[in-house]
Amino acid sequence: MKKVVLAYSGGLDTSCIIPWLKERGYQTIAFIADLGQGDDFGKIKKRALKTGASKVYCLNLQNEFITEYAFPALKAGAVYENKYYLACALSRPIIAKHQVLIAQKENADAVVHGCTGKGNDQVRFEVTARLLNPKLEIIAPVRTWEFKTREDEIDYLKSKGIVLPISKKKPYSIDTNIYGRAIECGILENPWTEPPEDIYAMTVSPQKAPNTPTYMTIDFVKGLPTKINGKTYAPVALIKKLNELGGKNGIGRVDMIENRLVGIKSRETYENPSGTILHTALQDLECLVLDRDTMQHKRALSQKYAELTYNGLWFTPLKAELDAYFDKVHQKTTGTVRLKLIKGNCIVVGRKSPHSRYKEKLATYGKHDVFDQKQSEGFVKLWGMPFQS
Repeated sequence: MKKVVLAYSGGLDTSCIIPWLKERGYQTIAFIADLGQGDDFGKIKKRALKTGASKVYCLNLQNEFITEYAFPALKAGAVYENKYYLACALSRPIIAKHQVLIAQKENADAVVHGCTGKGNDQVRFEVTARLLNPKLEIIAPVRTWEFKTREDEIDYLKSKGIVLPISKKKPYSIDTNIYGRAIECGILENPWTEPPEDIYAMTVSPQKAPNTPTYMTIDFVKGLPTKINGKTYAPVALIKKLNELGGKNGIGRVDMIENRLVGIKSRETYENPSGTILHTALQDLECLVLDRDTMQHKRALSQKYAELTYNGLWFTPLKAELDAYFDKVHQKTTGTVRLKLIKGNCIVVGRKSPHSRYKEKLATYGKHDVFDQKQSEGFVKLWGMPFQS
């Protein structure tokens, strides 16, 4: 009997995988990563054991997830296709990493995931596993088993006496962690259909959000958020507070047509209040403290970082080199950003920094102006000279 470690969420696919593997003679150890989903992990652990798992690990990885994955991506300005703050993509390398560590501890033969052959997560799990331990076999039941639809999986579990909080009428696939949510499948697969309000859990509808704006400040030290409204927060507590403030104001909803790594387009719906607020604030602070050339060069590398993350290449040399670059870029990204949250809009209304490159005496048109406009004539002539015939 082969021993395997399954990345187990307790959702539809992974709940089917345990009995499916048992029928084929595998001993399955379930690994649950607590990334702040808010789930009843005691109940999920019991479900894993009931479906045939021989053992269950449940590890609280929230702090590691925020400090070693979400915050580096924030400093990098990594936003996939200008919309997706990568909350769920960032969770895959940390889950895969600990899955490999458990497999090594348990002398397991293989690691197992519940990803489909259409998605990005299969790449993120498998590439990470192969980079960290190429000797481990990788098993992906969803790519090979007999079930054709999610309805087939629901029926299979019912035949095993297992009922999940999911119905054929609302067969959404939902992935949640402390940093955000992803919702897909069901009626969302029609890109013309407006997402129904019942898919959202972290945010209220902007229409129902308060009419009075919420003003707030965020303090950054070298690109990392440290305070909200002058109060210091630990990383996990800070994310929770921003989710609370953003969520009640309808901040962070994304509905996009996304280019998956495998080559198909997918309709994805996300909620990411904290990521939306932090990226908006930090980007504005960068405008205040970074020089023009650095900002322009950083933009291209930010896109590359987002692609590496999305494409499952977190544990690669280039990603590590980019981390070093962004650490250098943010040596002086220290300051305070003031934001206004109102009905789904996150608006920067103020910013300050001891390293500000903004000089009011140069920018002003008032009486304190020290800019010598006479020098501009020669500058303009030289600037255009290479292009004159």
